Amino acid sequence: MIKAVIFDLDDTLISEKRYIESGYHHISRLLSYRYGKEADALYHLLIRVFNESTQNVFNRVLDKLGITYTRNDIMDLVEEYRSHFPTVEFFDDVLPCLQDLKKNQIKVGVITDGYANAQLQKLKAVKAINYFDEIIVTDELGREYWKPHPKAFEMMTEKLNVEFNEMIYVGDNPEKDFYISSIYPMETVRIYRDGVHKDKVYLNDIKEHHSIHSLNELLTVVEVELL
Repeated sequence: MIKAVIFDLDDTLISEKRYIESGYHHISRLLSYRYGKEADALYHLLIRVFNESTQNVFNRVLDKLGITYTRNDIMDLVEEYRSHFPTVEFFDDVLPCLQDLKKNQIKVGVITDGYANAQLQKLKAVKAINYFDEIIVTDELGREYWKPHPKAFEMMTEKLNVEFNEMIYVGDNPEKDFYISSIYPMETVRIYRDGVHKDKVYLNDIKEHHSIHSLNELLTVVEVELL
């Protein structure tokens, strides 16, 4: 019997693309102030360079602008990006889904990877603490405990007082979100968003038990598992 549903954050509950856009708006304003460039042009340059390759975006943008920089300058921009308060919101299907789950006395939680300062800002932006029973940011445990490490899942069973076979995990990333089912008897659900990880390869070919395209479909999955 399912007693808890745990969610990934990025591209499951919120759009990672929207977060990236928010971060680049912040960086474009910062660069505009520092170097006297036009903010909107800087933003479009950041997006274009990112779309070409996600590697060393700030280095490459400053190179294109002919600006001399140090490693500390780049690290400062990275920190500004990660710590900015983002303009993000839940996908439209999130809150109705959470309401339906709670009506069925099902606890809800979040397990999310990513640098802690960035993830905490995202969670604050959507006021996640108001909607979830427990939230675990794996980076606060240590980088070695990012998914697919099972530690956060083990902690979640203790925090919610449920067994693994009473819990479902909903995520989007084949590389790390579904491997937990090879370690513990836990159901997994893949949600297909137009996310940044949609083309990743399944870790050890461990696939989800169920797939959905909207969280509106999730309660049906949960009800099947309740039988």
